[in-house]
Amino acid sequence: MSTKKRINGFELEPTLSQALGNNISFDTFMDLEGEVFRAVVDRRTLRFEVNERGYFIKIHQGVGWKEIFKNLIQLRLPVLGASNEYHAIKHLTELGVETMRLAGYGCRGLNPARLQSFVITDELQETVTLEEFSQDWHKKPPQLQFKRALIKHIAETAKKMHENGINHRDFYICHFNLRADSKTTEDLHLYLMDLHRAQIRKRTPVRWIIKDIAGIYFSSMDLGLTRRDYLRFVRSYRGLPLSQVFRDEKRFWKRVESKAKKLYIRHQARIKKLYGDEGLP
Repeated sequence: MSTKKRINGFELEPTLSQALGNNISFDTFMDLEGEVFRAVVDRRTLRFEVNERGYFIKIHQGVGWKEIFKNLIQLRLPVLGASNEYHAIKHLTELGVETMRLAGYGCRGLNPARLQSFVITDELQETVTLEEFSQDWHKKPPQLQFKRALIKHIAETAKKMHENGINHRDFYICHFNLRADSKTTEDLHLYLMDLHRAQIRKRTPVRWIIKDIAGIYFSSMDLGLTRRDYLRFVRSYRGLPLSQVFRDEKRFWKRVESKAKKLYIRHQARIKKLYGDEGLP
């Protein structure tokens, strides 16, 4: 994002800044109205337009001390605002990973429980989540080369993230957006989304790497993928012959498989609880 710095706690890309004028304030964004896509106690995600150009904004109102203490007791770092997503998008963009394009960011306050912040991204037009795109694969498999390209792309995305100290924490196929005109391996565009829980360190801990890979594995279990497909992911992720990978990292991949299966079992139990034995409607 080529930004124009502001002294009142936020920054905007020049196009958006010029369109909104000089009378905007931090509260302009905190009180913004638009098409709501998600709303929870402390966070709203909505779409708005400026000069017929679409944007998405995530507005964080402060998580409260109860949520902070709950996370700390569970040995988790609480997500306090939009800074995680802001820094993750910047870092991934620098690494060449396709993701959302930053259009603005702001943060206000010193009290971590009442921190207010927002992040604005350009709307990704003509995209579909990979979950939606692949929902009929078990009945109508995609073209082999295109499927292989998608698997390779996701594996290489995970590799870049983890080798550069980033873990997603919600690394599922529903958080990849495929551009609708991506029909061949040559024009494949797959955007990594929903980075508000992402973490950035000098080195990614193994347990968070396992969580990410298990997440993408679990979320693909009903797509009709073959053992070869999963092995293709492993080979692309490690960039090594499979014989070497499983000789040196057998325990690691067993942990990935075990965690993925546990996630799948819990997911199926939730579906059964909500919809009964017939599953999703």
